[in-house]
Amino acid sequence: MTASKIVNFRDIGGIPVAGGTLRPGIFLRSGQLVDLTPEDVDFLVNKHHLKEVFDFRSKKEIEQQPDTTMPGVKCQNIDILASATNSSASIEDMLLHADNITEGMLNTYEQLVLSESAQKGYHDFLTEALNLNEPLLFHCFAGKDRTGFGAALILKLAGASDDQIYADYLKTNEMRKASNEEIINSLQGKISAEQIKALQVALNVDKSYLERAFATINQHYGSFANYLTEALDLDENFQTKFKQTFVIPK
Repeated sequence: MTASKIVNFRDIGGIPVAGGTLRPGIFLRSGQLVDLTPEDVDFLVNKHHLKEVFDFRSKKEIEQQPDTTMPGVKCQNIDILASATNSSASIEDMLLHADNITEGMLNTYEQLVLSESAQKGYHDFLTEALNLNEPLLFHCFAGKDRTGFGAALILKLAGASDDQIYADYLKTNEMRKASNEEIINSLQGKISAEQIKALQVALNVDKSYLERAFATINQHYGSFANYLTEALDLDENFQTKFKQTFVIPK
């Protein structure tokens, strides 16, 4: 059987949250959906009944490595970091910030909160997810930063605990292990030792990155509730509607 090309895939539903359980089979996350096998397509379309893909990558990333088209599945590009400065979300950006990759990653998480494109992007994603109310998949290149913060927003909206949010976020390090090794091996001898070392850091997630995003929310908006209304421009009743739609009551 051909090895799956879907990396860092999981359903973030099915967990207990305040008031009930986050519906399984709705919120799927992964890395980019490039060169999928027929088995991969069958897995997403027929097993998971996928209806829409939200691609958080840049236009350039998509042109270089387009997602596989799947029958009956709509695909929407939301370039989360289009207006961000000094982000480290793509391979190219990671290499550009190899001299101080940790600071580059922390800055990226600030941009995920503060940049205009991220605010509009997550507004559009969350609004359309609520309206769709069907199985969707969201991803970026590695499915770890733009996607990781998106997953954290969904879980927090649903009433998940901080421990649950960080547990899902950190699963990426185990689920990307083989893929990261392939990337590093493919670049050996093509880039500097310093860049290899930086990539080994950047291709993983660290709890401090997501902590920086939540600290930035509190610093600039005072609370998650204020962030939803002031930064994401969501209706003040959005979280209530979200829970009513996606949380199965106890």
